Amino acid sequence: MTFAWYGHLKFKEYDWGKSLGLFAIILISWGIAFFEYVFQVPANRAGSAETGGPFSLVQLKTIQEAITLTVFIVFTTLFFKTEKLAWNHLVGFCLIVLAVFVIFKKW
Repeated sequence: MTFAWYGHLKFKEYDWGKSLGLFAIILISWGIAFFEYVFQVPANRAGSAETGGPFSLVQLKTIQEAITLTVFIVFTTLFFKTEKLAWNHLVGFCLIVLAVFVIFKKW
């Protein structure tokens, strides 16, 4: 989803992407996002406690958010050279990791 949501911001750097309208960008982004759904939906079904998996819905969402943030940080660092990670971004990421710990902790 990261590439579908933010990757289109780089299209204008390529000849083929300079004249694309918003509707074309949306269709391309949906096409990219489709492939994530092809993997995410079966993973949620396999992982959900409701279908025999080990995770609650809250745990599945927490895993997804932590993975999404990790992918976003890597993606942003590699593709958007003008974006710099600051200390507050890293602190926020650590708090999300802490949230994962709290959500998975058996109290």
